[in-house]
Amino acid sequence: MAPTRIVIAGVSSLLGAELKSLLEESRFAAADFRLLDEEIAAGTITEAGGEAAVIQPVEEDSFNRANLIFFTGSPQFTTANLKLALASGAKVIDLSGMKAEREASSPWFPQLPGKGLDFTGREKMFSVLSAPAACSSLLSIALKPLSLKSLSITHFRSVSEAGRHGIEELESQTAKLLSMQPAGSSVFGTQVAFNLLNSYGPDGKSDLSAAAESIRAQITQAIAGFSLIPATILIHVPIFYGAGFSALVELDATTDSAKIFQACRDAGFRIFKKEEGPLGTLTVAGEELMFLSEPQPDPSRPGLWWFFGAADNIRLPAFNAVKLAEKLLP
Repeated sequence: MAPTRIVIAGVSSLLGAELKSLLEESRFAAADFRLLDEEIAAGTITEAGGEAAVIQPVEEDSFNRANLIFFTGSPQFTTANLKLALASGAKVIDLSGMKAEREASSPWFPQLPGKGLDFTGREKMFSVLSAPAACSSLLSIALKPLSLKSLSITHFRSVSEAGRHGIEELESQTAKLLSMQPAGSSVFGTQVAFNLLNSYGPDGKSDLSAAAESIRAQITQAIAGFSLIPATILIHVPIFYGAGFSALVELDATTDSAKIFQACRDAGFRIFKKEEGPLGTLTVAGEELMFLSEPQPDPSRPGLWWFFGAADNIRLPAFNAVKLAEKLLP
């Protein structure tokens, strides 16, 4: 019997590298891996399954005989190669945030009720939600039974969402600014070190508005018609990794913290208690769950509650994609 063939398209990205590592630690460790990426990364020597492997460009036969195809690069790279991938007959799992309405797609993360847990077998493509989209969707789902009236979420975007070049630019800017030197800004088009931003510079390669729209589109696809769509905004923060968020929720005035705590825990959040110390993006590094601090009432009026949450923006979607693969190929 031929081994399972797994294609990772966009393998040189942070998500692609994390996914490959998790797959090699899973029951897919003995799979036949094919590693693909854009031309600029093609030819890079890496490893797969403990053996040397070369990243290849996408060609006509790149997806032949594949059982699973993961897209972990840019949305543009996914869009350019999706038709060829779907034609192979393999199950396609997208982690790139490509707009799902371009192709029939099923949104998925493990805690998504109804839509993501039972498959008909006819689905061809699945969209694994990003960490911000999954956290937003799960918080709305968790609070729905508590007469959820409104939900507003501010997401904090780390530079790792722009890939290795984003990480390198923050590192370089930090060092130069501390040395009183001019800081370069080719990725973001502006100073991101020591700075909060609501947009990037016009000459940068990263687009904060597009990233925010992608999060909103993922949330809407996942929970529209099922739970309240939260109002969301995305803010740049000068950190390397992690997805943090602050949420303001309006519930029935009679709802107490114990009910909120239980509802969020039952939904799948890991509740971080005060005695465990402060919750931050470093707390969740390497973790596969979504974390929430204990809810805090706003003193302005009854029914308003504040939440702070965080998740590993690389590990979480990669882990969820592996869980999905295990469901698709039991």
